[in-house]
Amino acid sequence: MAMTVGEAFDRFLGTVPGLRVEAYDGSSGGDRSPDARVLRLKSPRALNYLLSAPGEVGLTRAYLTDQLSIDGMDEGYPYPELKLLLGSRSATRPTLREVPDLLALARSAGLHLPELPAEETPSPFRRLTHGLRHGRARDAEAIHHHYDVSNAFYELLLGPSMTYTCAVYPTEDATLEQAQSYKYDLVCRKLGLEQGMRLLDVGCGWGGMVRHAVRHYGVTALGVTLSKEQADWGSARVAAEGLADRAEIRHSDYRDVTERGFDAISSIGLTEHIGVGNYPAYFAFLREHLRDGGRLLNHCITRPTNRKPGVSKGFINRFVFPDGELAGSATIVQVMEDEGLEVRHHENLREHYARTTGAWCENLSAHWDASVAEAGLGTARLWGLYLAGSRLNFERNHIQLHQVLASRTSAEGASGFPLRPAWEEQAQPRE
Repeated sequence: MAMTVGEAFDRFLGTVPGLRVEAYDGSSGGDRSPDARVLRLKSPRALNYLLSAPGEVGLTRAYLTDQLSIDGMDEGYPYPELKLLLGSRSATRPTLREVPDLLALARSAGLHLPELPAEETPSPFRRLTHGLRHGRARDAEAIHHHYDVSNAFYELLLGPSMTYTCAVYPTEDATLEQAQSYKYDLVCRKLGLEQGMRLLDVGCGWGGMVRHAVRHYGVTALGVTLSKEQADWGSARVAAEGLADRAEIRHSDYRDVTERGFDAISSIGLTEHIGVGNYPAYFAFLREHLRDGGRLLNHCITRPTNRKPGVSKGFINRFVFPDGELAGSATIVQVMEDEGLEVRHHENLREHYARTTGAWCENLSAHWDASVAEAGLGTARLWGLYLAGSRLNFERNHIQLHQVLASRTSAEGASGFPLRPAWEEQAQPRE
């Protein structure tokens, strides 16, 4: 008897407790209990996606093209479903005896690679036609893919702060907005910002850090971003808040910043994009742009170990962060020290990013219809998957978030730090 789609799903993709599979050929598989969730494979096209790319990429392709669904799933916040799918499922290879049945099933589905979702980026190999990884042109293209979705979409997703980096929750009951404000204030305190200082914020996004530092600490600040959408939005907000005499949001590669002698530099969420091999040049550049005694704070997603630095693969690379690279925090600290920076403080905010991504999912779910209307169903679905999966990965310690604070210590050993800093006690959410 020929293998059914349901049987094939169980055998090769793995049975998921609490999830039943209902396939277009009338077959079923998985958990048969009455309270199990139902995953539906709607057509041979769904099977083609799964057979041509077993695992998360194939599942994502089938879901984004509406060939796969799970009954009752909140598409803005598919966290429970991802916990089911990623909790105990393990793909296995067919045995020699099973190969003929699998081939027969593939033939019945007309096995081929269906049209890829519009939301998927070209393969890493095909990206070579756009230049070498982390060259200026290809970096700009990668940033455009991820950040230039739509400012209106990001307003729905991120909330009033328009901050797309890990928040820091001062209390269990703090809101997302309070936590984002607290994060900016904590960074300002760690950097020791005072009236009249000059701040450079590389990878400034929509300008949240720039505006917070100027408004509450009296500094003059320059923010740079490769995203034109972000720069336009941030510049308009700077003008609307009456900060244009002390704040600038510039559409620019950070490598084109010519000003030097900054009192402080913040790098919040940029290191993930520059490539591990470029860390030495990156931190050397930032050090060169600080005055003696000036401070640098680097805030970025990291791996939990230092054994496997390099390009993110699978779902993240193909759909979310093309060319993104992560390393362990010790790798970052080592490079910073090797480039002449003195590391003064280092902390892991992993649990805070799990909360942050969960809060973004709540926003997406609450504004689902408006998000779909603004960015399209495929993009909205992709962000639901990405953010819910991120929450799960931060919770399970598969990825982390580290802040590393360093100084350009002078030749005489002056770091500019007091004997004991008090930034945690002083930082606070601000309006």
